[in-house]
Amino acid sequence: MSSHKQTIILTEKEEMTKGKMIAQACHASLKAYKKADKEKTSKWEKQGQKKVILNAGDHKLEEIHQQAKRNNLSTSLIRDAGRTQLKPGTKTAVGIGPDEEQKIDNITGQLGLIK
Repeated sequence: MSSHKQTIILTEKEEMTKGKMIAQACHASLKAYKKADKEKTSKWEKQGQKKVILNAGDHKLEEIHQQAKRNNLSTSLIRDAGRTQLKPGTKTAVGIGPDEEQKIDNITGQLGLIK
């Protein structure tokens, strides 16, 4: 059986507090999960629900999101509503999966962890 995971990619914008970043990651996780294939989510849940949180760095969230879509992965691009710290529509996070780990790594393998 292949290993499954979910990956969340965030931008570290100066205007975002750690709490705001966590909230955006949660939005991305839930939205991608809701779009995912039920068989894949079931495998992921049985395997312990592995999640990896990555820093987009110089990569654009929109490009990562589109690449995931082209590879038939469940994905969500989060745009902030603009009620607190950010301008409305600011892209803050991408959720990918749950899906097979290798398929996600093909897209996100060059990104570093959030620190």
